[in-house]
Amino acid sequence: MRRSLFLATLALAALPALAGAQVMPRLSQDSKQPIEITADKLEVQQQQRLAIFSGNVDARQGEIRLRADTLRVHYADNTATQKNAEAQSISRIDAVGNVFFSSQKETAQGEQGVYDVDRGTITMNGAVVLTSGESVIRGTRLVMNLNTGTSTMDEAPTASGKPGRVRGLFVPNQSPAPAPPQQPAQRR
Repeated sequence: MRRSLFLATLALAALPALAGAQVMPRLSQDSKQPIEITADKLEVQQQQRLAIFSGNVDARQGEIRLRADTLRVHYADNTATQKNAEAQSISRIDAVGNVFFSSQKETAQGEQGVYDVDRGTITMNGAVVLTSGESVIRGTRLVMNLNTGTSTMDEAPTASGKPGRVRGLFVPNQSPAPAPPQQPAQRR
């Protein structure tokens, strides 16, 4: 059912009425860029290779931004193969509470999120709202692959809380109206 719903959504994108509307974001991101994180508080657990940022957390990497109440940053154990500077590279970031992701062309909101730096994926869960321009897609789980530029969304809950369907509103890009031809000045 999910697959056929997703395929039906993709088929809608081919309709001439939607020409120019971007259905799902096509992101690409260089996961080798540095990640800058700011927060009100930081707790480091060396043995677990974990840093917990809390309070007004803001993480940036290149053109993407991730905000949340709490970020749990997991470090890879690269000590056997790399020198000290790279031994603490980030492998995954777990975001909890008021999660907000943005890039130059789209935003996504949800209750929880995971940025898997090694795989180049961002997964958001909860009442997910994805916007691209004026187009909006709602569901319960969004997976964005930054390496391939593909995204998928799973169904949104109904008013009764039961699984429902993915909901989308797609607005075509509006080209500015051509300027009316200018009339030659009349002589008096």
